Amino acid sequence: MIAHSMKREYGLDRVERDRNSVVTVGSFDGVHVGHQAIIRYLVRRAKVHHAQSVVVSFEPHPREVLTGEVMPLLTTIDERADCLEALGLDRFIILEFTREFAARSAEDFVSDILVGCIGVQEVVVGYDHRFGRGRKGDTHLLKQMGKELGFDVDIIPAQAVAEDIVSSSRIRTLLTRDGDVRGVALLLARPYTLDGAIVRGAGRGRTIGFPTANIRIANDKKVVPRHGVYAVRVRFRGEDQAYGGMMNIGVRPTVNSTRETHLEVHLFDFNHDVYGQDIQIAFVDRLRDERKFASLEDLTAQLKRDEHSSRSLLGV
Repeated sequence: MIAHSMKREYGLDRVERDRNSVVTVGSFDGVHVGHQAIIRYLVRRAKVHHAQSVVVSFEPHPREVLTGEVMPLLTTIDERADCLEALGLDRFIILEFTREFAARSAEDFVSDILVGCIGVQEVVVGYDHRFGRGRKGDTHLLKQMGKELGFDVDIIPAQAVAEDIVSSSRIRTLLTRDGDVRGVALLLARPYTLDGAIVRGAGRGRTIGFPTANIRIANDKKVVPRHGVYAVRVRFRGEDQAYGGMMNIGVRPTVNSTRETHLEVHLFDFNHDVYGQDIQIAFVDRLRDERKFASLEDLTAQLKRDEHSSRSLLGV
């Protein structure tokens, strides 16, 4: 069976116009279960029309450009693309979002971008979708322009998406306020992940029997879960095998005097030199808060309990 391959088009100048397209527009950060419902609906609509299913998205996140604040991301553009491809999408178009782009009227976006550059047979949007300068565009405008420019508009009802139950902002809150990675996995239909590279640390973990790999995150906009200890699964780039482990996110108060956040992972039954390698960390469950111990002996005893809990959770 041939694996489904999705076309990735970065920038308007890379877009090949195809009138035979069923299109939806959005950030889709996280590609959570609500987003997945929209994409599956889009793919089904495209099949009905014997057309291409197309998602149009933006980089950077529009809110970042409009507010000037860094937008914490659940997924990088490449992670988003991988998730969309797995859902059977045919084309993923990423447009650069700038202040000039944000200044376009809703009418210009539809006529110049959707119809003129991308080509569209049908637009699929949620019932409350807003777009264009000042968010003036809505489903009413889309339907009106569809009549004029020759495309259909299909409105996804609220209950099909369950937006009141799941949203990207709610997932960010669960990660940063609660560290609830188990709850987040339910809303994503997959574990939350961080990509990074292994860098050299102080080597203290080795002296107490828990050698750790220090992680530098690949994209500093990615949401990092709340400080604490987590059961995780780790994959090295290019490998399918996943290793069980536990991860500490925090300031290491027992051995550190600085307030800088560190991410370090201890892999079970693993003894290889992995400095410089790229890894992906999948969060399985939160074990406890980070805390300061009276001695290294107390810390080591707790780490042994953490390892036992992690192995039980991971089945390793």
